[in-house]
Amino acid sequence: MTDLKSVFFPVSAGICALAFLYKSRDLRPGRRDPALLALLIAFLFKGISFTLSTAVVSAAVDEYSGVPNLGALGIHLTGGVTSSAAFLSALVFWVYPAEQAWPKVRRRMLLFGLVAVTMFVLWYVAGSGSHERSPHYLLQNVHRPVVAAYLLLYVTAFAAGMAEIVRLGRRYAKSAGRAWVRRGLGTMSVGAGIYIAYCVNRAWAVVAVRLELDPLQWELVTPLSNGIGILLVATGFTMPSWGPRLSAARVWVSNYRAYQRLYPLWSDLYRAVPEIALDPPAPSFMERISHGDLRYRLYRRVIEIRDGLLAMRPYMSTEPGAAADGDHDGASTRPAGPGVGEPADGQARRAAVEAARLKAALSAKADDGPSPAHVSASVPASAADGNSSTATATSAPAPETSVQEVSVQEPSVPGPSAPEPSAQGAPGQDYVQEKSGGDTDTASRISDDYAGELGWLLQLAKAYADVRRPA
Repeated sequence: MTDLKSVFFPVSAGICALAFLYKSRDLRPGRRDPALLALLIAFLFKGISFTLSTAVVSAAVDEYSGVPNLGALGIHLTGGVTSSAAFLSALVFWVYPAEQAWPKVRRRMLLFGLVAVTMFVLWYVAGSGSHERSPHYLLQNVHRPVVAAYLLLYVTAFAAGMAEIVRLGRRYAKSAGRAWVRRGLGTMSVGAGIYIAYCVNRAWAVVAVRLELDPLQWELVTPLSNGIGILLVATGFTMPSWGPRLSAARVWVSNYRAYQRLYPLWSDLYRAVPEIALDPPAPSFMERISHGDLRYRLYRRVIEIRDGLLAMRPYMSTEPGAAADGDHDGASTRPAGPGVGEPADGQARRAAVEAARLKAALSAKADDGPSPAHVSASVPASAADGNSSTATATSAPAPETSVQEVSVQEPSVPGPSAPEPSAQGAPGQDYVQEKSGGDTDTASRISDDYAGELGWLLQLAKAYADVRRPA
């Protein structure tokens, strides 16, 4: 058991140190953020508690000070009372306005302060006339009434703080509008619940000794519950800060993949219609590896591909379903796309048909060939099978964009004290939202259109890559 504690407790102290250093970056001169200060105090004192919980450290403190069991008192006051009060205070400042939070925090600090003073008095009385150090202070002395009272007061205060964190976390996680704040509140609630299990295990020791049982038999709960608990609590309290950055990285990867997947389609269209490019592209190799402002470049790529498809329309063959899609005279530039609820395999077949038609159109234009009435595309039988109504290459995408093509865009600069709103959309969609001029309805409409457009173009690019390869 001691060996397990010698591993878990230093690791837990390291978690607290990392969380403290990470959140200390948010300190700003002249900025008063009580939630941040409370959180830093919580991580600091919890880290001290775990450091003291390491057997060699607590023994060294007792030996150096000449006061037996001083390390045990430090563990309980810093890790059980002070840190839980600070964690709770930080959460109160998160979920309540400042004018409501301050009175609540003051009342809680007063109660925890009284608990700390009472614990010190009980510890002092228990240690009067004793010069013997106990490696397991609570469990080896719980048979003494004064130590039993000390233990029960300690676990009651500790559990009460954790129970309040669970209550507030679960309550406000349901109404939190930002995904990473909601996840953080849920995670810290689970961690606080695990700490309650530790408190129950400690309180059980009072009963166990009365039943002539050895409470050390259940001591495995202590390192496990403390190690897992602090990991979840620290993760939950810091998640609103690093979580959006994780989402931003995921969105960047999704944008980059989409940008590269569209390159072959865009490249062939650009060679056929150079006018679609707003700026002259870099050489092929540099074009593939450079990204710059990726959101803007992906947005431009979608527009340029769409322009290229429109420019290739005169070279497109007339498919049997074109008239049914409202293209009677060939003047329409955006016929209707597939209906809502079109199966994914139907979209794939449609993309294969359009890719084959596009390849034929590009060949016709390269040969300065005839108009669409005289050009027929070679469509694989497997692609055309069951696709009696085929849209043109410029069709709008299906509303049900594949899940793999849709990413979640979280705020790029998080902070639990001043969180930012989140947005959802396809790769590059956040750039479209910035161009909506702050009009929420317009942003939503354009974002939905862009998500569908990009999803369809990615399917078309995949199908085009298949027909583009030499047979």
